[in-house]
Amino acid sequence: MVFSVHHWAAWAPGLVGHDAWTSWLARPHPLPSEGTPPLTEMPAMMRRRVDRLGRIALQAAYTCQRDAPPCPGVFASRYGEMGRSVELLETLARAEPLSPTSFSLSVHNAMGALFSIARGDTTAYSAVAAGAETVEAAFVEACGLLADGAPEVQLVVYDEPLPRPFDSFTERRMVPHAWACRVRAAQAGSGVTLTCHGVDGDAPRAEPGDLEDDLAVLRFLVGGAAAYDHAVGSRLWRWRRDV
Repeated sequence: MVFSVHHWAAWAPGLVGHDAWTSWLARPHPLPSEGTPPLTEMPAMMRRRVDRLGRIALQAAYTCQRDAPPCPGVFASRYGEMGRSVELLETLARAEPLSPTSFSLSVHNAMGALFSIARGDTTAYSAVAAGAETVEAAFVEACGLLADGAPEVQLVVYDEPLPRPFDSFTERRMVPHAWACRVRAAQAGSGVTLTCHGVDGDAPRAEPGDLEDDLAVLRFLVGGAAAYDHAVGSRLWRWRRDV
């Protein structure tokens, strides 16, 4: 399917607003590791339950949503609330009772649920986690919803550095961040296409880029590049802009 991105928003410590983000995506540089968005759009009672990653994700979602009518949503995170999960495992190891609130917010669909409940929005949402292909899986899900008749879909992509003892499993230094965009179906010649191809197992592997996988996709979507390729295992994801 050919789709178009007609609005987007993003948040990371030290980066607020389109101008700051487009400048940083063009020339990435280290960002502060600390910082939390205000998330004033969410009721205070609910906001107090949300950890930093959740606040970052929801801030991007609210900013992108603005006053637009409700639409189906796709929330995508490679690792999700891993910090909460580690805390829960440590609690179990100490044979202490688990916090029901912490457990309910540790699952991948928690941010979509909070966004839906806080706004009284009964439209469908889904949660996606697909390793290094998480952002591609999210757009496949969104395109499926568009093909099924949804006039518009909002995607929210978010992640943060892994906590110990998993912090050594990342290929590059991560930054806590989230971005969201609203997509619609488009006609050929006026949008973006995403396709998946098999590749030879003996083909040379690309070195890790200067950005996390999902941020490299955001750079493509909001920039002027005509193409972006993302190889994962035996698959090659091709992003193409019709010009």
